[in-house]
Amino acid sequence: MHISPYLREPESINKLLKFVEVNSFTVNGLHHEIYLSDPRKTDPEKLTTIISYPFK
Repeated sequence: MHISPYLREPESINKLLKFVEVNSFTVNGLHHEIYLSDPRKTDPEKLTTIISYPFK
């Protein structure tokens, strides 16, 4: 889960990919994002996004 401005999502994606590598998983496609916050109403530091990869 990424909680921060959208521009800092690459940091979370890199952490997720490192977790995948360390645990010997294999990414099987592109990541997708589920936005849980409304950017019109939420402070950028509190924006919440679920980032996930399909893996095998």
